[in-house]
Amino acid sequence: MNEPGAAPSGGSKVSGGAIASLGGLAVLAIFIVQNTEDVRFDFLWIDFTWPLWLYTIVVAFFGALVWFGLGVMRRHRRRKERRADR
Repeated sequence: MNEPGAAPSGGSKVSGGAIASLGGLAVLAIFIVQNTEDVRFDFLWIDFTWPLWLYTIVVAFFGALVWFGLGVMRRHRRRKERRADR
């Protein structure tokens, strides 16, 4: 007999979000392997050259941070609304 909130017997299920994340990571890895040339960046007075794969990882990391931060803010807002409804 399963407890409420426990995983069903017979194994754990993989969520759609986990599948999408793994798929995104696979696409990102393929993109990085195929794009190894250097790119030049010019912003205001800053000029530098980076490998495209490193730039891709940095941009993906900051995108993930923003995505995570928005999720935290949404959960916080919902929690506040539930408390106000009591």
